[in-house]
Amino acid sequence: MATQLRPRLGLAALAVSQVVTWGVLYYAILVAAPAIAADTGWGEETIFLIVTAALLTSAACAAPAGHWLDHHPRRIMLVGAVTGTVAVLATAAAPNVGLFATAWIIGGAAQSAILYQAAFTVITHRHGQARRTPLTIITLAGGLASTFFAPITGWLVSETGWRVTFVVLAGTLAVVVIPAYALTVERSWASVQTQTDVSTAAPTVITSMRFWLLTLALALLSFSLYSVTLSAVPASAEKGLDLQAASWVLGLIGAGQVLGRLVYLAIPHGTAPWIAATAVGVAGAGFLAGYAIAAQPGWIIATAIVTGAIRGALTLVQASAVSDRWGTTGYGRLNGTLAAPVAALTALAPGTAATVATTLGSYQAMGLLMAAVCLTGGLLAVRR
Repeated sequence: MATQLRPRLGLAALAVSQVVTWGVLYYAILVAAPAIAADTGWGEETIFLIVTAALLTSAACAAPAGHWLDHHPRRIMLVGAVTGTVAVLATAAAPNVGLFATAWIIGGAAQSAILYQAAFTVITHRHGQARRTPLTIITLAGGLASTFFAPITGWLVSETGWRVTFVVLAGTLAVVVIPAYALTVERSWASVQTQTDVSTAAPTVITSMRFWLLTLALALLSFSLYSVTLSAVPASAEKGLDLQAASWVLGLIGAGQVLGRLVYLAIPHGTAPWIAATAVGVAGAGFLAGYAIAAQPGWIIATAIVTGAIRGALTLVQASAVSDRWGTTGYGRLNGTLAAPVAALTALAPGTAATVATTLGSYQAMGLLMAAVCLTGGLLAVRR
């Protein structure tokens, strides 16, 4: 019973931690940005540029963080949790935009050690071949972060101001996540300690053409799907929906994301690993194009939900990409290296989508272009 209880407790702790870390280090600043800009005069554009810089910093730190997660998971995740807590506190106290940016970018570095990449590494090493269900649970938990923290953050900001809100959020991170990692994350992995080829396996894979073509494929899939889905509000407004209806479209994309992860869990996975990535590319291209040309509210909503489901499934496709092809040896380093360009392009997606839409003259044209990009990513994944 004890051997069964401990993995379950560890999975529950990791799931709760994902809700909190995503809520505090990702969604909170998106909700608070207008209030921060109004209070400080820094401008919403400046706040979102800082958010993008933090996400790019997280991407840059992905590979080294992954290497340490392979060898000292508890240590690196605790360092990430403590650093994230301090960064949020420093953000709350920042007297000027320079210190605000510095603090949040440090928080971006912390993200690489405690968000999905870290959780995926823990799950893969801990559960091995039985990882699919725990991976799905973790991504479902992360998907619920905005459901909990967006309204909570909005209420706190309106009642106490953004600075007090960030102090409360930092306290939540410290009280929930630091003890969870300290008590449930392993010091090291016995399987890694006994593998004599762990230092050579990752470099061999990283230098292969197959690895980089797969990375490019996943990056294109993520970039195209996020470019369109994160632009749902202005794209839906362009189609004639009012702001409230357009906001519902964005919310339903999030609901579809959760649905997609559940569907992924139910699908048999005895087939070749490239099939899932290619299916995401082909289906994604079809529904991105469908959403782009949809004009009636019912079709707009339907195509948006399915597109969200495809985006949700992609998270799990990426989480399993390395282990399905090369096993768990050096998973953290390999997954971190693969995740870095994917995360970087995803961070640039909203701004790029707006720029492309302006250049081409409409969000519809941008959506059709991204459908072609998504299909390209799916075709690149064939037999890789």
